[in-house]
Amino acid sequence: MSFREEVRDWLEENCPPTIRQPAGPGEGTGGGRRATYPNPEGKLWLDRMAEKGYTAPMWPKEYGGGGLSKDDAQVLAEEMRRINARPAHTGMGLSMIGPALLEYGTEEQKQEHLPKIVRGDIWWCQGYSEPGSGSDLASLSTRAVEDGDDYIINGSKIWTSGANFADWMFCLVRTDPNAPKWDGVSFILFDMETPGVSVKPIKLISGMSPFCQTFLDDVRVPKKNVVSDVNKGWTVAKRLLQYERSSIGGIGGSAQKTKTMEEIAKDYLGEADGKIADDGIRGRILDHRITDRAYGLTVRRSAEESSSGRAPTFLSSLFKLYGTEQNKNRYDLMLSILGSQMLGWEGDEFSDRELGTTREWLRSKANSIEGGSSEVQLNIIAKRILGLPD
Repeated sequence: MSFREEVRDWLEENCPPTIRQPAGPGEGTGGGRRATYPNPEGKLWLDRMAEKGYTAPMWPKEYGGGGLSKDDAQVLAEEMRRINARPAHTGMGLSMIGPALLEYGTEEQKQEHLPKIVRGDIWWCQGYSEPGSGSDLASLSTRAVEDGDDYIINGSKIWTSGANFADWMFCLVRTDPNAPKWDGVSFILFDMETPGVSVKPIKLISGMSPFCQTFLDDVRVPKKNVVSDVNKGWTVAKRLLQYERSSIGGIGGSAQKTKTMEEIAKDYLGEADGKIADDGIRGRILDHRITDRAYGLTVRRSAEESSSGRAPTFLSSLFKLYGTEQNKNRYDLMLSILGSQMLGWEGDEFSDRELGTTREWLRSKANSIEGGSSEVQLNIIAKRILGLPD
């Protein structure tokens, strides 16, 4: 039996019917100690996928992963799309800190954290930006001072996505204030229940609060939680940002079937001879679809050209920049399709789709800031990819 046949049979037997459709309200896939599952089959799907290692299919089996080759992982993704199965688990654990630990973590750190990430036991958040250190991240001032076998951390982090739900944080701290700003930074992990950690959600114009400010007041963290060498955390931080930008840019993303933009446009604008009645909208949708297809093929070609398991390159900045603009353009186009129905904030005269799309349109504006602003990505592309002079 081929691997494709094996995977197909396993999915048919183990993927619950309600998982083969878009997620309902509250059916997130981040996991964590405080996770709730309005649909019990969501937890069942997570447990079954984790047991096979399919939540992290290319991670080594000794850390709970599937141990699959790049080609076999692609087969798994294709077979999940075939039955419209949504991911069992997503989040920073899988897309950011997990890959970084595989590359830089000690064996003890890998054994402690990676299996929990695979199972969805822990929800992670990122402690990078500070109120005075955004684009110039290396100027961060959160201090970690030695105290026996521990560090005592003081400072604050901002725009910490999901910190109000997170169980652990991966964090940049300054361990040598006298060193050049890139050389005195360390990368450390800690439990969010550690005394001295407090979180304040930040409400956005979309009405949601995915971002937070996190305050660190005399937080005691064991030295063994430092990833890589002390004062060498900037190397880990840069690599993790590449993983993050690859994820935001759509590399390895899910493609579960939902109602297409063309179908939505026909619902709102009508159709003539089976086509969207509005010629202008029809042309814009076609242009967006062509661009999406070209972008997806470019991302796929880049992945196929890289060796199996290879870390992302500076191309992740290009993909992040382009993926950001594509997503923003998509929601601008949806605004044109829905018209005045996308201006509602609440009320029975607006559907759940309309209210949700309005919030997602507002939320998309943050895409050009999170994971490194578009201006930062342009600088990286100019310097690291095009080789332009400083």
